[in-house]
Amino acid sequence: MKYSIGEFASILGVTADTLRLYEKHDIVRPMKDEHNNYRYFSDLDARNLLSSRWYRSMQIPLQDVAGLIQEAPSGRVVESIAAAGAQLEEEIRRSTLLLGKIREIHDELARISEAFYTCSIKEVPGMYRIEQTYKNHLLQKESIKSTVQAWMELLPFTFYSFRMENTESICGEGMLDYSWGLALLEEDQQKLEVCLDDNVEYLEPATCLSAVIVSGYEEYLEPDAFRFMLDYAQAQGYRITGSISGKILFTERMNHGSRTYLEINIPVGL
Repeated sequence: MKYSIGEFASILGVTADTLRLYEKHDIVRPMKDEHNNYRYFSDLDARNLLSSRWYRSMQIPLQDVAGLIQEAPSGRVVESIAAAGAQLEEEIRRSTLLLGKIREIHDELARISEAFYTCSIKEVPGMYRIEQTYKNHLLQKESIKSTVQAWMELLPFTFYSFRMENTESICGEGMLDYSWGLALLEEDQQKLEVCLDDNVEYLEPATCLSAVIVSGYEEYLEPDAFRFMLDYAQAQGYRITGSISGKILFTERMNHGSRTYLEINIPVGL
């Protein structure tokens, strides 16, 4: 029998737009009436449409489905279904990792009040980092662009971090030299199997004096912002053993302005 596009769509439970899309991919081939230019679908089109929807229900790409409808030896069908299964397994793996990271971030933010301007000793894991700024000014480095683009796709596993290297200035009155950039924990780099290049620096795991502070959205980092931590370290007999680092936890935006919650980590030893 012959069916108009409206009748055919209604019978098979799809939309007319879906039929037009499948026609574009040569999955269904309606006959054109030369007298009125109407297109009519056949029972064979119904079989092809149902087969294609079956393939699509397993998340096989439409372009691949079109190939299976046009020519589908049994081996190719089995391979396509296996590939769809492997793709879904990878998506589930990545979604499971993402769920774990979301829970980790939530737990970290839920504990902010405990660390707010309060010093504690924390084991900071190793991480990889890209230097993207000098202080708050972006660096125009062509060599890091592709790495930055790739790491932006890894959010929220990547996060915005800072690093200070001149500990002499920190303890004195000099201006701080620091940089901001995307960072990735070493354990997440391994889980995500992220390739590293020469643009990435490595920050080793360290025992740190840690605290959460707030900073104005546009403010530069200055020693006074975490002076209480330096005073605490001195009082406890700790010495600074490496570069101070930290990260943005989140930015609170309100009618009267914005402020950023920062985690500060100072490597220390006795």
